[in-house]
Amino acid sequence: MIESNIKAKLSFSDGTPDIELPIYKGTQGPDVIDIRKLYGQTGKFTYDPGFLSTASCSSKITFIDGDKGELLYRGYPIEDLAKNCDFLEVCQLLIKGELPNEKQNREFQDMVMHHTMVHEQMQFFLRGFRRDAHPMAVLTGLVGAMAAFYHDEIDYGDAKAREIAQIRLIAKMPTLVAMSYKYSIGQPFMYPDNNLSYTANFMRMMFATPCEPYKVNPVLVRALDRIFILHADHEQNASTSTVRLAGSSGTNPFAAISAGIACLWGPAHGGANEACLEMLNSIQASGGVEKIGEFIAQVKDKNSNVRLMGFGHRVYKNFDPRAKLMRETCHEVLKELGLENDPLFKLAMTLEKIALEDDYFVGRKLYPNVDFYSGIVQRALGIPTEMFTCIFALARTVGWIAQWEEMITDPEYKIGRPRQLFTGASPRAVPPISGRK
Repeated sequence: MIESNIKAKLSFSDGTPDIELPIYKGTQGPDVIDIRKLYGQTGKFTYDPGFLSTASCSSKITFIDGDKGELLYRGYPIEDLAKNCDFLEVCQLLIKGELPNEKQNREFQDMVMHHTMVHEQMQFFLRGFRRDAHPMAVLTGLVGAMAAFYHDEIDYGDAKAREIAQIRLIAKMPTLVAMSYKYSIGQPFMYPDNNLSYTANFMRMMFATPCEPYKVNPVLVRALDRIFILHADHEQNASTSTVRLAGSSGTNPFAAISAGIACLWGPAHGGANEACLEMLNSIQASGGVEKIGEFIAQVKDKNSNVRLMGFGHRVYKNFDPRAKLMRETCHEVLKELGLENDPLFKLAMTLEKIALEDDYFVGRKLYPNVDFYSGIVQRALGIPTEMFTCIFALARTVGWIAQWEEMITDPEYKIGRPRQLFTGASPRAVPPISGRK
């Protein structure tokens, strides 16, 4: 942070003395007004529901320019990373700050792939869940339980202890997600195969059975790897802020990541691609492509509760940069699997075309976002809808880890403690009650 020569002057009409507040500049993005001394000098707080105008931290990890449709990981455009790197290379970038050289990459990949197994007792913990439980409920419990199974390195003030926890989370998350899925459908767990790549190993654990060998399809592996990269981090979103807030208490990273997973489960956050596919299924069930006109009319009707899922984004006021890449991947996967004429996928492409050409949506910049395409790709890969958010959590774990590491090593790090505008009752006496002694 660089302090600006410009100061913010805050004036009051109630007699409170005016104060000057410092302004800091980042390398990109809006300047920030430092209000840390505001309460001490004025006895007043700021009020910002949803923290829409509040920077809760300084960070070097991810930058988003919503107006430009730009997403950078450590300064690298997401487009370049998704086209030229694999997921574990991006993991190293997010955690360590730089892309690895060949030796560093080989050592990191080897370390991750030799920590993929989970404690055998975790399968008995898993069996305590109902088989029809939502996989996100199961995953939240499993990740939180890692603190009970891997509690040997508990001094997270020590860099080596943090590194061990980070490797364990990255390495074991695919195993836990796959176990959650296998348990829900009654199939035997598939142990990791460390001869495969990170993403190929995950797909094998998800879809293979002991009955026959699993054939790795490089096109499909690359598609899922790209999904992981595009979802690895996204600045200070709700789940990342949750991880930072939970971690600020000094809790172990497994508990902090579990809190992030619970937040991600919300339909307004990680459940968006699931909601998008449900929308497509609903249109298909009502008549398919022929009914899109009626559906679009309902979306435009202000008195209707029908929403167009998978279009527009709270942050991006232009095209979601991840969506461009996911669209390419979507068509690659459909072609590879011979699904170009699948009714649901034809419906999705028709809806996309109408929305991109209709003045109503173009004028409101409601372009397809990453969730629209990623749900279609995951369905084509054979991933059931209820597992979509688990896939998101798997990918976002590295972003959460990087944010947690940055927070825990920040000299200005403090336990999070938001304030409030209290609108309840003023102090009052308890009234006498008949019969009370």
